[in-house]
Amino acid sequence: MNSRIGYIAANTFREAVRDRVLYNLIAFALLLTGAAVLVGQISIDIERLVVINLGLTAVSLFGLVIAIFIGIGLVSKEMDKRTLYTVLSRPVRRWEFIAGKFFGLTGTLVVNAALMAIGVFAAISYVSSHHALIASDGWVLLALYFIVLEFVIITALALFFSSFSSPLLSAVFTFSLFVIGTFSEDLRGFAKMAHGLTGLLVTGISYVVPNFSALNIIDQVAHGHGVATELIGLNTAYALIYTLAVLAGATLIFERRSLK
Repeated sequence: MNSRIGYIAANTFREAVRDRVLYNLIAFALLLTGAAVLVGQISIDIERLVVINLGLTAVSLFGLVIAIFIGIGLVSKEMDKRTLYTVLSRPVRRWEFIAGKFFGLTGTLVVNAALMAIGVFAAISYVSSHHALIASDGWVLLALYFIVLEFVIITALALFFSSFSSPLLSAVFTFSLFVIGTFSEDLRGFAKMAHGLTGLLVTGISYVVPNFSALNIIDQVAHGHGVATELIGLNTAYALIYTLAVLAGATLIFERRSLK
């Protein structure tokens, strides 16, 4: 990462913090602590399952909200404040601006996820009969890693749409792709049953939208089931390739966009 991208990324991170992004941590901590106390009254056999499910889902949802509602304004906000013209008047290329914004918001989400992970393990420890990590807690870390990969893709999508659309439409497009991507495996199943043009259309859509269903192992981990080792490499490669493709598209559009 060159110094120009690093400067833009650091500035984006500071702006995200000033936008009170970290307030979600307070809400998360209160939610998780309250849930841990409540499930303590439930059967000992399912309290860990409930806490893991609730905790990981909260991490995912909070990160999704942050990625969308900050990501959609990464370009438009700079244009509204006229700071974009100041930045691009310097020896900064447009692709460096896009890359810097991406790394800045991704860094914010990673820090948030790391801090919220502490809350998840604190709650797990609270409802467990001991404070030491057990084997299944390692899978919780893997689920958190896959959630971070989701954040990376969502950030790229939000930045892609913000490069040419209004904040409102960018939010709608990004959230819609997230919902569709969550059911991408179901789409592929439906495509196998469909015939003709409908089958081809659904198949194409199922492979174009991000496959978030493959990254969601929350329920599997909550029940203490392991995950195939090769899935780690496959999901990592998929997230990186998909993100690079989306960022390349965002760069191409932004390079040709008139900023007058």
